[in-house]
Amino acid sequence: MSSPSRFRSRARTLAVGLAAVTLFATTACSGGDDPGDADNLSIFAAQGPDVDLKTNSFSKEMEELSGYTFDWQTTTYDGTTAAEARRIQLAGGDYPEVFLMIPWVDQFSQQDLLRYGQQGVLQPLNDLIDQHAPNIKQAFADSPEFKALATAPDGKIYGMPQWNDCFHCSYQSKLWINTEWLQKLNLQMPTTTDEFFDVMMAFKTKDPNGNGKADEIPLTSSVDDLLLPYFANAFLYDPQGSATYPSTLTLEGGKVTLQAQQDAYRDALAFMNTMYAAGLIDPGAFTQNRDALIAKGDNAEAPLIGAATALHSGIFVTTYQDDGRDEAYQALAPLKGPKGVQYASYNLPSMPGATFALTNKASEEEQVAAIKVLDHMFPQDQHLRAEFGIEGKDWFKPEPGETALDETLTPIARIPETDPNVKPANDGWGALAQYNENAEFRNAQVQPADGYERMLFAASKLYEPYVPQDQVFPYWSVWVPQEESAEVAELTTNIENLVAQASAEFITGSRDVDDDGAWASYVEELQSTGLPRYLEIQQKAYDASK
Repeated sequence: MSSPSRFRSRARTLAVGLAAVTLFATTACSGGDDPGDADNLSIFAAQGPDVDLKTNSFSKEMEELSGYTFDWQTTTYDGTTAAEARRIQLAGGDYPEVFLMIPWVDQFSQQDLLRYGQQGVLQPLNDLIDQHAPNIKQAFADSPEFKALATAPDGKIYGMPQWNDCFHCSYQSKLWINTEWLQKLNLQMPTTTDEFFDVMMAFKTKDPNGNGKADEIPLTSSVDDLLLPYFANAFLYDPQGSATYPSTLTLEGGKVTLQAQQDAYRDALAFMNTMYAAGLIDPGAFTQNRDALIAKGDNAEAPLIGAATALHSGIFVTTYQDDGRDEAYQALAPLKGPKGVQYASYNLPSMPGATFALTNKASEEEQVAAIKVLDHMFPQDQHLRAEFGIEGKDWFKPEPGETALDETLTPIARIPETDPNVKPANDGWGALAQYNENAEFRNAQVQPADGYERMLFAASKLYEPYVPQDQVFPYWSVWVPQEESAEVAELTTNIENLVAQASAEFITGSRDVDDDGAWASYVEELQSTGLPRYLEIQQKAYDASK
């Protein structure tokens, strides 16, 4: 993710139901030429509402480069629909020669790669990269972590992940606080959990929005953004970033452990319960989606939200509003807890798995052509063309005086912010092309002094010093063996669902967090759900990854 406008655009597309799967299954291969024709290269891809991949100007350039006409089999940006369409194709054996996906829409998991790779459905890319992809080889050399992310334990690369050095995405559990309300009530930025409680109480009782109503929502979030982790980090390290990575797995002296069973985690729940009982937490924080959340942030009568946990403030309040309310929210550094604990969650912004994969339907010549297309998108200028479009039209060379997001870097390009009232040009592949988004590429793009990305960059600097590196469980480099993947997938789902449900119940009072028996019962539930076996599998996989 690189801008709030693109985030909102993708969020608007997540509204397609299962009916679209049926439509995809019956029409994906019906249009155009037979994908088995020698002149065609069939590609499964997610397509946004403002892009037509068939007529896209970059698609045409890549067809000329490869010598093939692309037979696009498109699905929407709805992740459920995309995943189901891909599953149906693979289960039925009628799948394309190339898969080209987007991490936040759908992609192959590590378990998928091992399964389909060992079945021979997905073709290893190692030799193709060595012989035909010098730019990918260079990227691997420049960022060894990129190669490690792509390489399975057997040494094979069954698919290519996108490498995305999104600095602000690394710190997903941020908290944003309404500084206009602080100023109006003559309050300072809180630095401890006790101070935060007092500020929220003032937001609730002293009418900071000035409408004479007790309608303020001191603290809120959504099921996608998670309320608890930011505050739990004042009691123990909690790595949860969002619904994308809800696990509380950490390391303790090299031993894999689950924070959600620790006494300090209970202390965090007790603090949250105290806030909830005081009416400081929006009950909707545990049930609402992002559409419901931003509806509260955009309330027409008056601003309602005092603070919210989210990756960026544009998730809960639309940016660039006429009344400027969005500019009131600033990131709050990690709070210090009663025992001096002060941590920040860290997640690798690049997702493990793969978005580019070649199947056994592709001939040797087609595999070479496809890897050359991928390789073409890696150098900076070609990456700009692939992702954003045409120079001088969709993006521009920097002008004298313009500065990069990271002011220590030489600026490489200025990308105009998307105007929601103007239909975008159909010139680039957007998120489909984000394969070499290293820090230099992302942070050397021109950003205005008051721009949103620059604000996010500065906000994330508040969190960077508080990550306990020795406790971070590197899930992105831990591959569970194929023979245990189904078991660990079930255990993961059951344990994470139990943790999420019980945590919400302890916070809201459905379970009594002060009752030793209730806490012991919850810990026993974790054990009976398979936590010992889950930790055993993860420990073995972690040890193997080293």
